[in-house]
Amino acid sequence: MVGRIRIAGAPGQAGTCSGDGPWSDVDKGALVTVYDSEGLVVATGTLGTGAYDDAAACTFPVIVRNVPDDSKSYGVRVGWHPRKDITSEVARTGELVQMLE
Repeated sequence: MVGRIRIAGAPGQAGTCSGDGPWSDVDKGALVTVYDSEGLVVATGTLGTGAYDDAAACTFPVIVRNVPDDSKSYGVRVGWHPRKDITSEVARTGELVQMLE
């Protein structure tokens, strides 16, 4: 599973970044947990280095290896934040983009 995790930033920001306030646990190396449609943990990974994107959002690359491809859907949890559900198609195509809110 490949994609990005985004946190809203402030206009004019550039360079590397990390979460702060309620997002202080979102930083390089933060745990990413993947669940199958039954709610079982099927894989874990970590966030890469955060950098501001063109929309001034702090964006972290995420790669989770060895995610089985036989689930109808998946849940993705970053750090201690709530799990977000995604379709199996999103998990397979590398289009995972989650905005933490």
